[in-house]
Amino acid sequence: MGLYRKGAFDYCAWLTRSAQSNFAVGLKLLPKERREAMEVVYAFCRAVDDVVDQGEGVPEDGGLKRAERELQLWRRELASCTGGYPSHPVAVALQPVIERYRIPAGYFEDLISGCEMDLTRRRYATFEELRVYCEHVASVVGLIAIRVFGCEHPETRNYAVNLGIALQLTNILRDLKADILRGRVYLPQEDLKRFGYSEEDLSSCRTSEPFLKLMAFQCGRAREFFSKARESLEASGEHRKLLPAQIMGAVYAQLLGCIESARYDVFSKRMAVPKSRQALTAFRLLVSQGRWDYA
Repeated sequence: MGLYRKGAFDYCAWLTRSAQSNFAVGLKLLPKERREAMEVVYAFCRAVDDVVDQGEGVPEDGGLKRAERELQLWRRELASCTGGYPSHPVAVALQPVIERYRIPAGYFEDLISGCEMDLTRRRYATFEELRVYCEHVASVVGLIAIRVFGCEHPETRNYAVNLGIALQLTNILRDLKADILRGRVYLPQEDLKRFGYSEEDLSSCRTSEPFLKLMAFQCGRAREFFSKARESLEASGEHRKLLPAQIMGAVYAQLLGCIESARYDVFSKRMAVPKSRQALTAFRLLVSQGRWDYA
């Protein structure tokens, strides 16, 4: 490995560890090469997402246009990964990861497209529209991960897609307050109307009876996708290879439980699963599944 490429991998590793994201909880259990590959994947996700965060909430002729240009630059970097010489450290590290694990570049394109939605779209009329967003920003990361994990059974694809939707729906429920302050409402408009809860109510952080019913429905929907993911996991038989994903799924299922236990009051404080509980979850899954070997 060349010095510059090694530096690129080191940068991605530093970025992943410094973020202290739930994404990284199970990565420590991976063999070195696969862990490094997932750190690069995380770094790419983080870099693209940061473009959006820096571009929102400003006039269209300012930060928004700049963000759109930067996403186009990432598209060019991605194209260089499969037919050229990338220049950004994250792309430099990503190039051998794509080649080694035969990851379709289209997955990363989908991720960029999902982030673009956050620049131009702040409401979703139906759940089916929201589902497309979830698949672009979350499920696609799972599809990339199962390549790195070395999964082969067709059901692992369904596992990745359904788990990604479940995780993103949980994120949406946790971040209701932060998102409305940024002018974003991810809860489908059809659901707000169905339960008689307005955006004005949401802006005022009202925990009324309609809100409780709305949130119970949303949590139930997220649990349905967790359940679908578990069914696909059982059908695949690839529990050991998917252990890092299982840990992340278990942590987010606990986060959903925290939201439910608090009677859906996500306005008073940001819900989180303590690091000690995350570590215990990882340990229990590791013991129950055992260490796994790769070909």
